[in-house]
Amino acid sequence: MHALDQTLVLCAYGFFSNLRPSEPFLTAYLMGPDKNLTETQVVNEIYPVWTYSYLVLLFPIFLATDYLRYKPVLILQATSLVVTYVMLLRAQGMRAMQLLEFFFGLATASDVAYYSYIYSVVEPAHYQRVTGYCRSIALFGSAAGSLTGQLLLSVAKVQLVHLVIITLAMAAVASVAPWFLPMPKRSLFFHQSPGAAAEKPRSSSTALLEKADSQDVSAVSGSGLPTGSWSSGLVGVLRVLFDDFLKCYRCRSLLAWSLWWALATCGYFQVINYAQALWENIRPSQDYEIYNGYVETLSTLLGALAALLVGHLPVCWSLWGELALCVLSLLMALCVFAMDTLGNIWLCYSSYVLFRAIYMLLITVATYQVAASLNMQRYALVFGVNTFMALLLQTLLTVVVVDSAGLGLDVFTQFLIYGGYFAVISVVFLLAGLCKVASRRRSKQQQEVLAIRRVETESSSPAMSTEVLE
Repeated sequence: MHALDQTLVLCAYGFFSNLRPSEPFLTAYLMGPDKNLTETQVVNEIYPVWTYSYLVLLFPIFLATDYLRYKPVLILQATSLVVTYVMLLRAQGMRAMQLLEFFFGLATASDVAYYSYIYSVVEPAHYQRVTGYCRSIALFGSAAGSLTGQLLLSVAKVQLVHLVIITLAMAAVASVAPWFLPMPKRSLFFHQSPGAAAEKPRSSSTALLEKADSQDVSAVSGSGLPTGSWSSGLVGVLRVLFDDFLKCYRCRSLLAWSLWWALATCGYFQVINYAQALWENIRPSQDYEIYNGYVETLSTLLGALAALLVGHLPVCWSLWGELALCVLSLLMALCVFAMDTLGNIWLCYSSYVLFRAIYMLLITVATYQVAASLNMQRYALVFGVNTFMALLLQTLLTVVVVDSAGLGLDVFTQFLIYGGYFAVISVVFLLAGLCKVASRRRSKQQQEVLAIRRVETESSSPAMSTEVLE
C-alpha cells in the first residue's frame, strides 16, 4: 500500500473514531432516566476512573506501540471504543460505568499509535504535513459529531440513547480501518531503519542537544530490534530513553515550555472533563433544552483556527514566551472563574469556548517550540513525558479534589480550585519571564562592559608600543 493510501485510511479512522454525537451529552445521559445515576456517582466516583486508567496505561502502551509496530495497538484502540459504547448502551450500574471508563482510558492511551503510525511509512520531510492532516481530520470529526448530536437532539428531537447508538455505529465503522493498514517494518525505538537517528535536519538547538555522543541511538538501532531477547531490547530502549531524557531537559527553553505543557494540560483535562457537570447544575437537561453540542463544535473549530493562526502571529516566542504564557494563563484562569461564579449558562458557554481556544493556541506553540529542536525519537519521548506528568498531576488533583475517597467537593468548588490553579501557573511564568528579562539585561550590560574594555585596550596598545620603542 502506498504511503498516500495509508494516510487516507488513517485519516478515515481518525474521523469516524472521533465522530461521537453522544459525547457532549454524556453527563446528561448518565444522570438521566437511561442510567439514573446521581451527580456524586458520576462526578466523584465514575469520571475519576478515566484519569487513573489513562495514567497507569500510558507508559506500557507507549512501549507496546513501538515494539508491536503500531497496527495491533490501533486495533486494540478501535476495539476498546466499541466495547466502551456497547457498555454505555447496554450496561447498568455504577460499577459497570467505572469499567467503561477503564476501557475509554485504554482507548485514550492508545492515541499514541494513531499519531505515530504515519511516521513509520512516510519520509521525514512530510512529517509536518501528514501530522497536520491527521490532527485536522480528528478535530473535524469531533466537531462534526458534536454538531450532529446537537441537531438530532434539538431539531429531530431524538432521545439521548439514540445518540449513543449512532456513536457506537461510528466506532464500529472506524474499527474496520486499522485492518487495512500494513504492518510497518520500522518504528522509532525498537525497530529502526539505518540512519533513522538522523531523520530530521539539525538546527543549532538540535546540535546542542545531540553533541554529547552519537551512540545513544545505536544501542537500539540498526536493521531492527536490538540483539537479544525482548527483555534485553527493553533494557536498551529504557537506557536510551533515560539518557535522552537527561539531555533534553537540560535545555532551559525546552524545560520551560514542557513545564507549561504539563501544568496547563492537567488543568485543561479537568475543566473539559467536568464542564458538562457544571452546565448540568446551571441549566438542568431535565428542565431545559441544552446546547452542549453547539458549544463543543464551536470551541473545537475555534481551537483549530487558533492553532492555524500560530504561524502568523508576530511574536518572538523565544524572547517573550514566558510572559505570553503568563498573560494567557491568567486569561484562562479568568475564564474558569467566570464559568464558576457568574451563574449564567450563556456566559459559561462563552468562557468555555474562549478557554479552549487559548489552550489550543498555546499548546500548538509549545508543541512547535519543543519539536523544533528535537529529532523524532526525542520529540516522542518529550511528548510522552509531558503527557505523563500532566496525567500524574491530574491524578493527584482528582484524588484530592474530586474523588469521593478524598475531599469529594461539589463541582462549583472544584472549578473555583481550577481557576486558582491556572492563576498559580500565571504567577509561575510571570516570575520566570521577569527572571529571563533580568538575565538578558545583565548579559547585555556585561557585553557592553566587555566591549568598552576591548576598545580601551585597543586604544592604549599603540601608546604602549611607542613607549617600548623609545
